[in-house]
Amino acid sequence: MRRKLVAGNWKMNGSLAANAALLEGIKSALGEPLCSTAVCVPAPYLAQCQSLLAGTPVALGAQDVSMHASGAYTGEVAASMLRDFDCVYVIVGHSERRAYHGETDEAVAKKALAALDAGLTPIVCVGETLAQREAGQTSAVVERQIDAVLRMLDTDNACKIVVAYEPVWAIGTGKTATPAMAQEVHAFIRAKLAEKNADAAAMVPILYGGSMKPENAADLLAMPDIDGGLIGGAALKAADFVAIIRAA
Repeated sequence: MRRKLVAGNWKMNGSLAANAALLEGIKSALGEPLCSTAVCVPAPYLAQCQSLLAGTPVALGAQDVSMHASGAYTGEVAASMLRDFDCVYVIVGHSERRAYHGETDEAVAKKALAALDAGLTPIVCVGETLAQREAGQTSAVVERQIDAVLRMLDTDNACKIVVAYEPVWAIGTGKTATPAMAQEVHAFIRAKLAEKNADAAAMVPILYGGSMKPENAADLLAMPDIDGGLIGGAALKAADFVAIIRAA
């Protein structure tokens, strides 16, 4: 049975003081969660958060990783470096990386493979823009993005990823896909996983990443193929983040 996962994506937010206060708020309110939990933090704060999360049920994650193992790639962060800080997860292919940094489907696939090779769990993001949804291209876009990753993975590694569906039009806009709309795409992703490997379809958590918050978390998480959330803004507020974890 798939265990639900709630992962916070802090994006480019935080400071030493703010991080300490946020994590203390999460730890003090969380107790022993009944689902997997993680926070994906900016790279400069990995050491701080590693220390603050030691011995807690909250796993540490990063927001990006290089496709390269090492070398002359100034500014890049290798998967082995993330492992040095006890990272468990790393986000790859977030819509902001695709849109602002020109990341291609092939690059995302290579990053996912690099993460797996280092023992990290990649959270592979897929999703369509508003224009693509209105043009009826949601399935085609999501299929192209997930297929690029699955083609590069063997059947064993296909079982070791997490997928996050993030409708780009619902990120930071206050808009949210209805539970039924989200479930439709999650079921489509599950079917694509099944084409690769039946075990992957059964084992891989598929998270919803489009403005999940305490007010809508329970309804979204009640859907059969929504296995958790990749949380943006609500992950920066301890009470909201813990409320979503409890809903899961």
